[in-house]
Amino acid sequence: MTRASNTQGGPVTLSKEGLPAWLDPVVHAVETVRPGQLSRFLPPENGTGRQSAVLILFGEGERGPELLLMERASSLRSHAGQPSFPGGALDPEDGDPHTDGPLRAALREAEEETGLDPSGVQLFGVLPKLYIPVSEFVVTPVLGWWREPSPVRVVDPNETARVFTVPVADLTDPANRATTIHPSGHRGPAFLVESALVWGFTAGIIDRLLHFAGWERPWDRQKQVPLDWRS
Repeated sequence: MTRASNTQGGPVTLSKEGLPAWLDPVVHAVETVRPGQLSRFLPPENGTGRQSAVLILFGEGERGPELLLMERASSLRSHAGQPSFPGGALDPEDGDPHTDGPLRAALREAEEETGLDPSGVQLFGVLPKLYIPVSEFVVTPVLGWWREPSPVRVVDPNETARVFTVPVADLTDPANRATTIHPSGHRGPAFLVESALVWGFTAGIIDRLLHFAGWERPWDRQKQVPLDWRS
């Protein structure tokens, strides 16, 4: 079991022990998915890019499995106003970016952004590193089970506008799915949930997780949502 209350240099490990049975398809997906199946944007082969991590946290709410998301403050320089997973760049104290550094960073950032208590989180998997060209982030998606839920909130309004959970049932509901069209012409999956439009990197990961976990339901890919030119 992961006990990660000390995110500053303490042991942070992965464990699949005692996970709820409904997470089995996600665990299998994490173990088998290949980088190119997740995104066409992969880290530069020359090793450049800012090492970062996000926490994909599964909990169990009143309506079953759910994911923790946050909405970034509209004043931020990059990805302003976008719903996202908690996360950010690795700090030197997080440790080796090629071993447990991303695990520690994901928990630390989640605590800093949402007030989450890391000691209640069991980390169980890591997806292949992905790349966000617009911000040059090399992102390690870290998956966790919210074994002991703790209250979450906006810690710093300058960074975060809102913290919320989304039932997986809403994410798989075909009525809540659409395709976004960026002014650049790029198309991508989107979710209209909890009064938010989840798109971009975050929606891409959710889309692929639902697909490879076998939770995806047929949806209308012709339903389009244009993105504001400032996005």
